[in-house]
Amino acid sequence: MWSSELIALMLIIECLEVGLTTLSKAAMRRGMSDFVFVVYSNALSVPILLFCCLLFHRRRFPPPLTLSILCRIFILGLISCSTQMFIFVGIRYSSPTLSSAMTDLVPAFTFILAIISRMEKLDLKAGSCRAKCIGTIVSIIGALIVTIYKGPQIAFASSTFKILDENLRSQISNWVIGGFLLAIAAFSIALFYVAQTSIIRDYPAELMLTLICHIFVTMQSSIVSLIAERDPSAWRLKPDMELIAVGYSAVLVIAFRGTAYAWVLHKKGPFFVAMFKPVAIVIAVVMGVTFLGDVLHLGSVIGAAIIAFGFYSVMWGKAKEEIEDMTTSGIDSSSHKDPLLKNKSTQV
Repeated sequence: MWSSELIALMLIIECLEVGLTTLSKAAMRRGMSDFVFVVYSNALSVPILLFCCLLFHRRRFPPPLTLSILCRIFILGLISCSTQMFIFVGIRYSSPTLSSAMTDLVPAFTFILAIISRMEKLDLKAGSCRAKCIGTIVSIIGALIVTIYKGPQIAFASSTFKILDENLRSQISNWVIGGFLLAIAAFSIALFYVAQTSIIRDYPAELMLTLICHIFVTMQSSIVSLIAERDPSAWRLKPDMELIAVGYSAVLVIAFRGTAYAWVLHKKGPFFVAMFKPVAIVIAVVMGVTFLGDVLHLGSVIGAAIIAFGFYSVMWGKAKEEIEDMTTSGIDSSSHKDPLLKNKSTQV
């Protein structure tokens, strides 16, 4: 069953991701290349993950790496690299709020891919499966309401809470391009969850897997960035918001979140991780009002309430499914024991 610590961990991770989209947008507004940002973030995370691996595996060695596992991690790194590129280029064209809204597509994509890969069961006769399907659809509808419908203004943020530049407010130009890139990123995230879950089942060493994956991501993103970013001055890291964003991304998001995701995927599977994505838009709206001085609209409140309903519907369905699985396994184990007991009584 689930623990409050596990749910709290996933909510903290969603807060960290929304914070990253906000900081990265601030850094890009100040001239930082999104391609260079991906390279530096992953490169800085490698020594941090290496240090953690050395500490964790100093007494217990990780499982041996095979060529097959290494090739699968390379492909996983390619998916992660593409996802990060799509996300940050999409944010540059749009806004952190739209990025959070588009991630609400992740549960639907993950559910479909998990069913195709047989990690999730599709039995519409079961109430737990219907709850997960309905909750996923409702969450997507709520995200669309937040994105499309604004409605009347119901609250204003105090100017004293504005900690970032006014230019961070979303611009309508290039909104469609940004949304399209972020939709592709949402599918890539779902693909990453399913692929990583498959690898972890064969190589259950979360820290080592995360380290190797981001070594590959650093190499792959460096090649892409050298081709896409021809200006040498773009590689110069300024000691301001750019350095803060890179450090935040490397330590709290790539290293911490990456390892935590690998562990939770191993324990609960891809759909459990993906179903927390609808919460991101609620966090983004709250952070926008609190820190960016955005205006709170009725549409945001209605959409957030709908997302919350869908989120809890999915959680209820997933919890009920686990209870049903535990009950079924208990019945199966008792049925296997019955013949043995009967044979024993016959012999007596």
